[in-house]
Amino acid sequence: MTALDYGPPLPPPSATATGYSTSYRVRTADVDPERHLRLDSIARYLQDIANDDLEATDHADSDPYWIVRRTVIDVLEPITWPATVHLHRWCSAVSTRWASMRVRLTSEPERNRVNPHERPAGLVETEAFWISVNTEGTPTRISPSGFDMLAAMTETHRLRWHGMTAALPSQSDDPQAPPDRQHILRSTDFDPLRHLNNAAYLSAVEDELLDHPGLRSVPHRMVIEYLRPIPPGATVTVRRRLQGDQLQMWMCTGDQVAAAITVTPL
Repeated sequence: MTALDYGPPLPPPSATATGYSTSYRVRTADVDPERHLRLDSIARYLQDIANDDLEATDHADSDPYWIVRRTVIDVLEPITWPATVHLHRWCSAVSTRWASMRVRLTSEPERNRVNPHERPAGLVETEAFWISVNTEGTPTRISPSGFDMLAAMTETHRLRWHGMTAALPSQSDDPQAPPDRQHILRSTDFDPLRHLNNAAYLSAVEDELLDHPGLRSVPHRMVIEYLRPIPPGATVTVRRRLQGDQLQMWMCTGDQVAAAITVTPL
């Protein structure tokens, strides 16, 4: 196996990029002991702004159901607590059944008695591949009005899927690789559809990054591709490999990969 080549970070929005903007307060439950906004918290913010955007554009009835196939998070400057985080969401590419949605997160650091130090403004660029689905979870066409709204933000109207993660390696491929470990699921990790919440997957990534502090100390990219839902009661094992300075992970249920993840310096 070799490290994957991702190229440059996600670009900033153009001066003419339209979309939806909102702001959230960074809370203590959102950050790690270093007071940096965690990956799972960023993923939750992405879910929240997607729901807020859907309501604000009056497409909650015409295009109510979406699932995330992939999320890319480029942490260029960590967002730290205390702060207010500003989010801007727009469409960077679209097709008849799915869309690539960008969200830029910027922050205004604040000071308090617990964290009185001056800190740089935070900057995180993200991109998510969203699929429009029906009540059975099958991909379905975006409504005409929904498509027109998304298509007006981008010149790319034939979005196609290209995987960005590596295939699951065999345990026997690398005798020096660490053994698989179990990831414990909590009842609070599950959504109303009885699937593991998208953000909850990233708690496993946060656990693994404890052993790789060098990745977090530099600008880095996290890519997660959701391949299969994880239901309550499932046993989840994590396989991981270090390819140079790139961390590759797979969350598995039995012999099936539920999610593939890569964390790499930028």
